[in-house]
Amino acid sequence: MAIETGAAGGALLKILGVPMLAGSAAAALTFLFMWPHTRREAFVRITCAIAMSSTAGPLVIVAIHSCWPELFASARTISMLLGAPEEVGVLYVSAPLMAVSGLPAWWLLGGLVRWLDKRKDKDIGEMAHDVAEVVKDMRGGL
Repeated sequence: MAIETGAAGGALLKILGVPMLAGSAAAALTFLFMWPHTRREAFVRITCAIAMSSTAGPLVIVAIHSCWPELFASARTISMLLGAPEEVGVLYVSAPLMAVSGLPAWWLLGGLVRWLDKRKDKDIGEMAHDVAEVVKDMRGGL
């Protein structure tokens, strides 16, 4: 039995499916380099990577398209030459960009979690003092 979706379902799948798949791919790639310590950490970091690729991904695509529109035009042309719809060519260019845009969330959140874990016995004032020391050291090094 075939499952049929209407136009709204197909549009929703295109709008939400690609960013979620791209964010999942970004999270899977980063598992190779920075393995989470707990399941909770893994869930939070995967969720943040998906959210980041869903929000920042389209912005990155728009920026790349405004700087390099020939990339998208050639992807459309190649897709049509292969007998596929034009959207498939745009997807081949857009999906990796969206996956890459999810990587900063993974790394920043992982660094923040590890930094907080090292300071779990300190109160907020002591952590603020640590941050001030790091900022002072960075400014002195410049």
